[in-house]
Amino acid sequence: MTSVIYHAFSQKEAQELDVQPGAWRAEAFVRAFLKRSMPHMSQQAREDQLQRKAVVLEYFTRRRRKEKKRKSKGLSARQRRELRLFDIKPEQQRYSLFLPLHELWKQYIRDLCNGLKPDTQPQMIQAKLLKADLHGAIVSVTKSKCPSYVGVTGILLQETKHVFKIITKEDRLKVIPKLNCVFTVEIDGFISYIYGSKFQLRSSERSAKKFKAKGTIDL
Repeated sequence: MTSVIYHAFSQKEAQELDVQPGAWRAEAFVRAFLKRSMPHMSQQAREDQLQRKAVVLEYFTRRRRKEKKRKSKGLSARQRRELRLFDIKPEQQRYSLFLPLHELWKQYIRDLCNGLKPDTQPQMIQAKLLKADLHGAIVSVTKSKCPSYVGVTGILLQETKHVFKIITKEDRLKVIPKLNCVFTVEIDGFISYIYGSKFQLRSSERSAKKFKAKGTIDL
């Protein structure tokens, strides 16, 4: 062990650092090592280093650049239309397939209105329905400037900003424009009216929309 430490320094260095081969001590070795490793530091600074429990030599690490994570963008509305993601296939256009959806919608509205009781105020139900999700509701066209739309009744399958897509009991998919049409929604004996011309919003946007307390008779 003595020879290994001794030969770490030249004879001249050992004399300058006052390191004696016969009196190796840990403190002498540390002092000599620090003086050789950090020649730019003064003796007082090295003495301060010795007073600490750990001696940290200068070592610079390269900072890694944080790579910005690219957020994956979803499909645009145009791409979804081109892929026909929301098209209902002919074999799926069956009224009976969507009756369970209608039952779920009725339970959803009952929970939303805290139970539909005979003494429940119709105005409260009307206000709730105008902001609720109508997918699964049975919707009827009661008035329209286009006579062929009047009387169409079915389960609402899809709603966009301008149209309702309804499946009738005859297993026919009808696309009804909201403009110039009045719709009725019935649940547990309560009937609510929707004026399509005032209802041209996406279903996700209606929760922030303020509707008038009384609808107009204009189509």
